[in-house]
Amino acid sequence: MRVKVFLATPPFTQLNTPYPATAYLSGFLKERGIGYAQADLGIETILRIFCRSGLAAIFDEIGANVTGYSENAARMIALRDRYIQTVDPVVHFLQGKNPTLARLIVQRNYLPEGDRFRNAQDLGWAFGTMGQQDHAKHLATLYLEDLSDLVKECVDPEFGFSRYAERLGRSANSFDELQNALQRPLSYTDKVLINLLEEKINKENPNIVALSVPFPGNLFAAFRCAQWLRQHKPEITVVMGGGFPNTELRSLADPRVFDFFHFVTLDDGERPIEQIVRFKEGKCGFEGLKRTWAMENGAVRWYDCDLPDYRFMESGIPHYEGLPLHDYISAIEVTNPMHSLWSDGRWNKLTMAHGCYWGKCTFCDTTLDYIQRYEPLTAAGICDRIEDLIAQTGETGFHFVDEAAPPALMRSVALEILRRGLTISWWTNVRFEKSFTRDLCILLRASGCIAVSGGLEVASDRLLALIKKGITVAQVAQVNRHFTEAGIMVHAYLMYGFPTQTAQETVDSLEVVRQMFTAGILKSGFWHRFAMTAHSPVGVNPAEFKVTITQGAAGTFANNDVEYKDPTGADHDSFSEGLRVSLHNYMNAAGLDWPLHKWFDFKIPKSTIKPTLISDLLDNREYASLRPEARVVWLGYPFTTSYSTKTHKGEQWETCQLTIQCLNGPYILKLTKEQGEWLAAILPSLSVQHVKLKTIKEVQESYEASGLDNFELFWENKPMNAMYKAGLLVI
Repeated sequence: MRVKVFLATPPFTQLNTPYPATAYLSGFLKERGIGYAQADLGIETILRIFCRSGLAAIFDEIGANVTGYSENAARMIALRDRYIQTVDPVVHFLQGKNPTLARLIVQRNYLPEGDRFRNAQDLGWAFGTMGQQDHAKHLATLYLEDLSDLVKECVDPEFGFSRYAERLGRSANSFDELQNALQRPLSYTDKVLINLLEEKINKENPNIVALSVPFPGNLFAAFRCAQWLRQHKPEITVVMGGGFPNTELRSLADPRVFDFFHFVTLDDGERPIEQIVRFKEGKCGFEGLKRTWAMENGAVRWYDCDLPDYRFMESGIPHYEGLPLHDYISAIEVTNPMHSLWSDGRWNKLTMAHGCYWGKCTFCDTTLDYIQRYEPLTAAGICDRIEDLIAQTGETGFHFVDEAAPPALMRSVALEILRRGLTISWWTNVRFEKSFTRDLCILLRASGCIAVSGGLEVASDRLLALIKKGITVAQVAQVNRHFTEAGIMVHAYLMYGFPTQTAQETVDSLEVVRQMFTAGILKSGFWHRFAMTAHSPVGVNPAEFKVTITQGAAGTFANNDVEYKDPTGADHDSFSEGLRVSLHNYMNAAGLDWPLHKWFDFKIPKSTIKPTLISDLLDNREYASLRPEARVVWLGYPFTTSYSTKTHKGEQWETCQLTIQCLNGPYILKLTKEQGEWLAAILPSLSVQHVKLKTIKEVQESYEASGLDNFELFWENKPMNAMYKAGLLVI
């Protein structure tokens, strides 16, 4: 039997770019010679709903009777014809196919405006520097969100652009609620999805359908797809994998799941899907399955054969054939330019390394394979993938979705990008560790790095130590300054509600965040409510963190989130809205001078943080002594030399001037004749084009071999001290 695998992501994840799981598996299956096809059912469902015919069908479903609907919905129903008239042009504009519509949109008399426009009356301050296209994208996004609200209120209460029936997937300890929901008639969204799925199956005629479920918001739609397949295409083997089962279904025991799916796989999908193909071909039995749940003889069983996993470098290059790359929708939900990266633009998603090189954070699932097994690619291998994806997609934007990209590997990748002369824009997740020096950040920016996101978490040194993050507030401030001064935007993941965190510490954390925004070293952020998971150190050893587990026996379905009691902590939920609203304002450069208590509707402790803490930390630049093994790199800007004679009190000496043509204008360096001649001679050998870079020790030896002395004084003092501005970096 020749097997063909159909890989699909069910609704909904991102609108602006494909979730990469199916593309990774497609690349692997292609290399193994296994037939495949793939689809993003999320974006295709959205495009069928939010088009002229789809929107007309929705308004027909709602009808003309507005009794019982909100004032906003009633107004939108009254403007039915205008919404139907404008939806196709707006979607095409957000797909980048109709850019001239921006001029019409920003006039504010083209789009019908509902409740989402309530706070959009004066956006000149936000988009005066960002431009007309972004301004129009934001307004068009509000328009679509209005329509989403209408669908949710009047047609399908479970609808959401980036998630569908998410509540059914969150803390689903029991399968009961999900099972009951699946017995209800198909919703409007379900019908669109199932019609689309049927078309795909009839076209591709696969033997295996593998549904990737990265988030709780994809779970219900995945089960709807599986339900239809089992009822109408019983000969097809149905498989579930992805981030949700990887974390939530590690102790799966409910046999009802297998009324929908034949197999549920965990962790990296390459070896498991290959073994399921072999199973389908009759080349192995259940015992040949890899990290797979299955139903055999009426019982749920776990199978994990001894075949090794493929190494990360063997997993293949992501392959995007079959995905509608030119139909994704770029949205700007928030005017903050860093925050918009998650929803605006088509980003090729890659990973520099499997797992996390740090792997110590106590809130993280460090016991699971996706964190625990650290396996980096080489810089050359990463750049090979970059070039392949540019050829495939025509896109030069890259989002490296590492748990935390290793600084040393980022440095190597940046050098390789520059050596190959690639022009790309890229961003990634990092730890705010001291390895990110001023010069390394400049190098990253030169290679195309535009932004980083990383965990500041609780912004408290006591709690950062308890979390084992390996950073301090002072360190984060310095590193964020390095990124910012290099022109790289910084986003902070923020956390509240960690065990033993007090109300005082929450308020103090907010003050630290406020000061970082005020200092300009933080561009955006997001507060996450801490959730204890069964696979994190805090979940495995709760007593070490002074909390007690309160939930009963483990359920038969999802078992990841752990309910607990924290006798020493604050009422964390009461802080949620104040933290959210204050951060939203900070990201828009508003309210930075407000006292913290203004953000909350209850009394909070006064901050104990010194009002100038962050500015004081930034004023105290740490002196970094020259490390002999540090590498010296020259970005290679062209320069000329000229000589002149200086006279002072009857003495004459020759000087050398290097005029370096930097990207933003000439940089002039004046040295003695001997020093200038040495520097002009050595700079070409320090070029980024050299695979082996010289160390500081080797540069010093060259300096001294030229008959010059006191290298450290020469290198550390003016005028050499500012040569980083001209592209001479120590990394």
